[in-house]
Amino acid sequence: MTEIRHIVFDIGRVLIQWDPELPYHRLFPDAEERRRFLAEVCTSAWNHEQDRGRSWADAEAVLIAEHPQHEAAIRFWRANWHEMVPGDIPESVAILSTLIAGGHDVTALTNFATDTFEEAVARFPFLATFRGVTVSGRVGLCKPDRAIYHHHAAAYGLDPAATLFFDDTLPNVLAAREAGWNAELFLDPAGMRADLARYGVLPG
Repeated sequence: MTEIRHIVFDIGRVLIQWDPELPYHRLFPDAEERRRFLAEVCTSAWNHEQDRGRSWADAEAVLIAEHPQHEAAIRFWRANWHEMVPGDIPESVAILSTLIAGGHDVTALTNFATDTFEEAVARFPFLATFRGVTVSGRVGLCKPDRAIYHHHAAAYGLDPAATLFFDDTLPNVLAAREAGWNAELFLDPAGMRADLARYGVLPG
């Protein structure tokens, strides 16, 4: 096994919590109605395009044209985005801090809209401690497009074979492996710590 010299973190659901249902409890108290709205109107695929760089104004206009009866609920997403991120994941942040304090090369690769990422950095200062961050909304590429992994490696001088990546989404992990990286699915901080020990990055 090649020695790991670079560690790359995803951010949402790895270092910070993310649950788009949270603010919508106020608009849709009924769980089935709330989940139907998020499955059929403000969908993951729709939000993915903001991660790719589409403006919120354009994003809202597209959905309002398709679902005019839901205009208020569509605009509610961006206006209340901060509530979808209620806090960090303390054990993961502790691992990040340990790695940086130990002199490891740590960067981040995240699917995130540009403006909401800036809000997240303001709320969670540890997001500014990486050597560098590739934000999908800035580069116009999203995981699991293999091009974003190549972009990140080139931008920060990573040797793919010496890189270990953590992401909470399996397609993103598989795409990283296809790009030549070592990659593991994040399930919880304990599993991440065990993976880091298995790769020889942290003590077992």
